[in-house]
Amino acid sequence: MKLCLLTEIISPYRIPVFNALAGHPEIDLRVIFLAETDPSMRQWRIYRDEARFSYEVLPSWRRRFGKHNIVINTNVATTLERSSPDVILCGGYNYLASWQALRWAKKNQVPFLLWTESTAHDERNRHAVVENLKQAFLDDCSGFVVPGKSAFDYVSQMTGSENIFIAPNAVDNDLFTARSQAALAKSARLRGELGLPDRFCLYVGRLVRAKGLTDLLQAYAALNPEIREQLGLVFVGDGPIRAELEADARSVFPGSIHFAGFVDRDELAAYYALAECFVLPTYSDTWGLVANEAMACGLPIVCSRVAGCAADLVGANGILVTPGNISQLSAALRQIYANAELRVAMSAESCRVIQNYSPECCANGIAKAAIAMVTGRSCGNVHREPISAAM
Repeated sequence: MKLCLLTEIISPYRIPVFNALAGHPEIDLRVIFLAETDPSMRQWRIYRDEARFSYEVLPSWRRRFGKHNIVINTNVATTLERSSPDVILCGGYNYLASWQALRWAKKNQVPFLLWTESTAHDERNRHAVVENLKQAFLDDCSGFVVPGKSAFDYVSQMTGSENIFIAPNAVDNDLFTARSQAALAKSARLRGELGLPDRFCLYVGRLVRAKGLTDLLQAYAALNPEIREQLGLVFVGDGPIRAELEADARSVFPGSIHFAGFVDRDELAAYYALAECFVLPTYSDTWGLVANEAMACGLPIVCSRVAGCAADLVGANGILVTPGNISQLSAALRQIYANAELRVAMSAESCRVIQNYSPECCANGIAKAAIAMVTGRSCGNVHREPISAAM
């Protein structure tokens, strides 16, 4: 069947999923991107050479007004008409093109699936206007594809729909595992080249306030001086609060705090491989695919309870903390630092759990949703139990 997938940009972490979906025997995939990339937020390289699926990029106009990202596309209806899909999967509801696609689907009686990661902890949920628009959009969807338990529960609460399908969020596990193993084989040289401490906790992502990075810095500073002499803290990524974090870091002594800046996908695995643990102290994150990457590299995870991935990915392989609780976060860092046996056990569990979050698993979930919408061969409530880290 013809599946049209409408999504924002050519994200490197989605390409393996789309490749797997294009290889599904019952799916004829066409991906429609609203833009190649978002230069205002991301510095990602565009891995066009890795795409083994049919796609096109719509003409677009983009502007950023404060926190709001406006993208206006042309040819949405024309492109859908030409593609003649049996089912549409739309990645989000916050672009004009999403509403145009929904209107086209209703007019042409084509099933319309929303692929959403929203959870009850999403900070955007606090705005009445956004919530009203979201509810109107959800009410017109035929079904939903979600990455895990938190999003499933939220969409179920918002819609009462029986057509909610789990497509586990995924990155290219094989790539990160292979690159991390290669990095470990030359760890001494890499530490010198990258200027990394012998032992360190790692954060990867945008340097923005909502990620809880000030809390992480304070939690590190609260560690005993003896621990900070042995354990560093590394931030990989860039963003508007970098200068503030760097200024605060200068007051932490003893300690080793390193800001690596933006690092492209192919170099990221070296940081994961050499780290003691990965930390995601976020206040609002619909998922957090960096946790997938870290787990594929065998890292223990310290994660905020409100992260969308927390309910699915973090069990015996890590420690969940309450966002904003600095003493709890500091205690988690101390516990992982002090217990080598625990680190080994958590590492093994991360490697085990992440196997259920592969591009193939995600693609199969999407394919089941599309097939169900068109043929009625299965129903959403078959997929009500998401994969859990506790398996």
